[in-house]
Amino acid sequence: MSAYKSEFMRTLEERGFIHQLSNADGLDKLCSEETVTAYIGFDCTAKSLHVGSLVQIMMLHWFQKTGHRPIALMGSGTTRVGDPTGKDESRKVLNDESIEENKAGIRQVFEKFLTFGDTGNDAIMMDNADWLLGLNYMDFLRNVGRYFSVNQMIQRDSVRLRLEREQHLSFLEFNYMLLQGYDFVEIYQRTGCRLQMGGSDQWSNILSGVDLGRRMEDKELFALTTPLLTTSSGVKMGKTAAGAVWLNEDMLSVYDYWQFWRNTEDADVERFLKLFTLLPMDEISHLAALDGSEINEAKKVLATEATALLHGRDKAEAAAETARKAFEEGANAAGLPTIEVAKAELEAGFGLLGAFVTAGLCSSNGETRRNIKGGAVKINDKAESNEKRSLTLEDLTEDGVIKLSLGKKKHVLVKPV
Repeated sequence: MSAYKSEFMRTLEERGFIHQLSNADGLDKLCSEETVTAYIGFDCTAKSLHVGSLVQIMMLHWFQKTGHRPIALMGSGTTRVGDPTGKDESRKVLNDESIEENKAGIRQVFEKFLTFGDTGNDAIMMDNADWLLGLNYMDFLRNVGRYFSVNQMIQRDSVRLRLEREQHLSFLEFNYMLLQGYDFVEIYQRTGCRLQMGGSDQWSNILSGVDLGRRMEDKELFALTTPLLTTSSGVKMGKTAAGAVWLNEDMLSVYDYWQFWRNTEDADVERFLKLFTLLPMDEISHLAALDGSEINEAKKVLATEATALLHGRDKAEAAAETARKAFEEGANAAGLPTIEVAKAELEAGFGLLGAFVTAGLCSSNGETRRNIKGGAVKINDKAESNEKRSLTLEDLTEDGVIKLSLGKKKHVLVKPV
């Protein structure tokens, strides 16, 4: 039985979101007595967030659902600096046009999980460029910089590890924690925000804002982080052999997103149901109790529920049905991911090795060769052992496509154009 009084803290605890808290009792008391405002920042480093950011987005969702006001902060200002946390080298400096393009790409996902508006606990979207880009450097040094201790800054993991490895750390990156700390105080001044949340790798950066709020505003601000999310086999969440699992549909199909969750390791099913679905805890307990081959049914529920949150119920169920037809009936289901290849290329012979790389089923010709030797490569549901094989128009099925398969779960259709 949780000792927390507030619904928000109880929900986060039972679903496994909490890793570190600056003042658990104080935050719990605040959340049980009033509507609290909290934010999480997302730098604009790519055109889409990936599934590794989803635990943060889900935390904002639960924050709003339990009666509080979430802020999704676009970090187009701090993106111009680059967060050194967990990096071995400086992040590529993006131009303003790329940052704005990335911001437009990542903003769209939040409307799937939050309700935005101007009243009550409606969510707010902010951008730290609104205050960071207009800063006067001398004023910032005098009013903010004087509160930061270089002695403490170089002991923070994001800085210390780079220095210990004698890897370059630019003065630009060294300023990142000052700017993130300043963000917290600025957002507090504008909205009354008392809580910043994030992943465990952001703990020291968030604490810099908590400390700055105490020094500049004589106000206690709060910090809350989630655990570093890895699979049971130790792989960082969102990283796969095929690349990042993007949240935007134009960068990863609904079917592939559904398949990502369907391929969850057995030991992760219960944890992921708690973190990435809205299913009640008793239903999750029932699904988690399944074992043997029945655990696959729980994985399908996880895949459909997680996909429905991001892409809508209809698309999620369509992806589930596509998978059922492809796996259980062996059909060339129309909903499978499809690549288009020029008809002339098929007439000349489209090399099998290149086809699997182009389809995203393998990352290189060498990987395709290894899978061929392992018996995992199929063309139109028939195993293929000849690595010199080419796809031609004669391989087209009655549906006018060629089905490429890697193992039992990964399929892509080749369509001539």
